[in-house]
Amino acid sequence: MDEARHMLGLLLGTENDWPSVFEALIRRVGPVTDGGGTSHRYDVERITIEPFDLRDAPSYDLVIDRLAYWYYHPREWLKKVALMDGTYLLNSPFTFQAMEKHAAYCAMIRLGLKVPNTVLVPYKNPVDHAKYAFTAEQYNRPFDLEGVAARVGYPLFMKPYDGGAWRGVSRIRDADELNRAYDESGEMLMHLQASIEGYDVFARSLSIGAETMVMNFDPDQPMHARYSVSHDFLSPETGAEVTAIGRIVNAFFRWEFNSCETLVKGTDVYPIDYANACPDVAITSLHYYFPWAMKALVKWAVFSTATGRPATPHVDPAPWFALADRDDLSYEEKLVAYRTMADAYFDTERYQDFCASRLADVDAVVLEYIESDEFDRLLVEAVTSTFPQHEHEQFVAHYRGLLGLWAKDERNRISR
Repeated sequence: MDEARHMLGLLLGTENDWPSVFEALIRRVGPVTDGGGTSHRYDVERITIEPFDLRDAPSYDLVIDRLAYWYYHPREWLKKVALMDGTYLLNSPFTFQAMEKHAAYCAMIRLGLKVPNTVLVPYKNPVDHAKYAFTAEQYNRPFDLEGVAARVGYPLFMKPYDGGAWRGVSRIRDADELNRAYDESGEMLMHLQASIEGYDVFARSLSIGAETMVMNFDPDQPMHARYSVSHDFLSPETGAEVTAIGRIVNAFFRWEFNSCETLVKGTDVYPIDYANACPDVAITSLHYYFPWAMKALVKWAVFSTATGRPATPHVDPAPWFALADRDDLSYEEKLVAYRTMADAYFDTERYQDFCASRLADVDAVVLEYIESDEFDRLLVEAVTSTFPQHEHEQFVAHYRGLLGLWAKDERNRISR
């Protein structure tokens, strides 16, 4: 039997929980045989940051990145291995600008999605640089901030164009709050975005490759309680639309590891934040949904490497915009057409067949691991490194309960 070895690289920031789980699951899944009889074996390595020669070939077949969004040196390494070596990257390094929200808003508005009315306003204080100050003095024109806000409509949100962990986000109800928030924005470049008042559901969907999990989300809750363990909280039609929007965003920007936030009001779905291509997948955040995320990440990494899925990091908006410009199609018909394009990009049918035929035991492998002492030790470590000491006992029990509930539900699902 022919054999192929693959090195999977993890480009990481501060996290240790999900990388440790990913490494353990790759070991437990073991070799995977493709349709041609080749046995694919996997190793995982955490990538270090060091000087790199632009002509050196990397040792990695696939890289999962959780760092380069804010750390520029590895971002340039990712561009190099994409351009020169064809390394498979779950997220394109050439669309980081879109991850700064603004380009993502523009593209999805162009496709006709129901993005709330959004305006970009100039800096309150120009960046501390002589050229910025000169340009601002020469060319920045006085504008009526209150007039702009009135056209957007109160209440509205002021939020940085580059986003990130709810930094600098303010809910604005009147002119006083508007001016105060703008004064406090300083050197942050801000959007004003209309609020969707009286929405029914805040849905957060996490997409990994060709799979998406839509979760009931409450951003006002503390971290451990933001995701509700609730099923069927959306109608089938609305759930399909939320899923489609996440997949469309990802296929358009060549993101295969991203989250999407949407507000559902009646039968309307409003995407409000969907450029998060370094999404949080910590145990202490996802809890019940964490095993699904790890399983999806393992399956997509194995599928992409074992099948030789080509790396396609460059955006091609033309076919998307050609559909957007068709006057003979309704919003619903365009959404179906966009979803078809997204499924073609993700090779969804072939992925599902590969998982059914080549990774049929992965559900049992993940279930066994989540119930193991090895995982429990990692869970305790994650909790004790996240919460203050006086809360350790409470939250260890909390997360054990949620993961135990997942294991019970998963066992029932597998046995059906």
